[in-house]
Amino acid sequence: MVETIEIKRDRRGPCRIVVGDASATLPELLPADRRVVAITDSNVNALYGSVMGGFADRVIVIPGGEENKNLATIETIHRRLVEIGADRKTFLVGLGGGVVTDIAGFAASTYMRGLDFGFVATSLMAQVDASVGGKNGVNVGGFKNMAGTFAQPDFVVCDTATLLSLPPREFRAGLAEVIKAGIVGDPVLLEIMETHSPGELLVDGALLTETIVRAIAVKACIVEADERETGPRRKLNLGHTVGHAVEKLSREPNRSTLGQNLNHGEAVAIGLATIADVAVKMGALDPQTRDRIVRAIEKAGLPTRTEIPAKDIIAAVTRDKKMDGGALWLVVPRAVGDVVVRRALPDELAAWLSE
Repeated sequence: MVETIEIKRDRRGPCRIVVGDASATLPELLPADRRVVAITDSNVNALYGSVMGGFADRVIVIPGGEENKNLATIETIHRRLVEIGADRKTFLVGLGGGVVTDIAGFAASTYMRGLDFGFVATSLMAQVDASVGGKNGVNVGGFKNMAGTFAQPDFVVCDTATLLSLPPREFRAGLAEVIKAGIVGDPVLLEIMETHSPGELLVDGALLTETIVRAIAVKACIVEADERETGPRRKLNLGHTVGHAVEKLSREPNRSTLGQNLNHGEAVAIGLATIADVAVKMGALDPQTRDRIVRAIEKAGLPTRTEIPAKDIIAAVTRDKKMDGGALWLVVPRAVGDVVVRRALPDELAAWLSE
């Protein structure tokens, strides 16, 4: 079964998000009369490089991992594109998880002032969040996506079969963004996450597809209304203000959080639980709904708290791109399916975190 969601784009045809078999879908989505260059990482290339067989003229393979999501990797890709003679009619395809799609989208939207591109998303994080909506970026100095562009792909292919090869930790990480989507705009989606474990989702193909489609639909609706994040799209940052800070700090030497670096989904999960608790302290959310959110996170096998001191989190938050005029945009849940964006001073957030 193939499910398709479209996001309208200014002055262009829609971005098509297709949940289905990549090999069967790509021939219909790729431009038949243009040169195609694929960008992927070494791990995904070993597993799924054959997906681009017969479609891509060249494949640029980059190292995997968040540590390589930086401007140096972008320069490497740009140099390779120059070497192979890529021009403004070249079509780029990012094949991989969220790191690859972020990098490929940024490289495409900056090479020769912008090439057309598409994605084949192979991780749950990429399928429900990173590859959808046109935010492309790389990290600078450990801070998430500080250099980036708004440019939507022509298409995103989400092949659920690729999720079977994910390490369990990486699959769970993607569920943090699913839970976020449920809180932002789909109560049924949160109910699914409350009642089904990661293992149950993986073995039930129909339920997994429904979960992915629902999460994409929440994001697609908001992106279509606010592509460049000047208003409603800020809602999609629920859990990310604290989450980005926790992710960065957990990667610093001598941090004891969970005894390891946190990946993006784990940090977002902590951010979701934290902002739900803050919302209760603010009087915006009832404790019962906070507890539902925490239970859904725990059901997904994700963390809900961190040992990182609040003062360190606030120090990192103040250097995040969400700061604006000395204050930050804080996304606060009021009920499942209802979140509000409000301005908050760092000192206010520090007080709520310290209570």
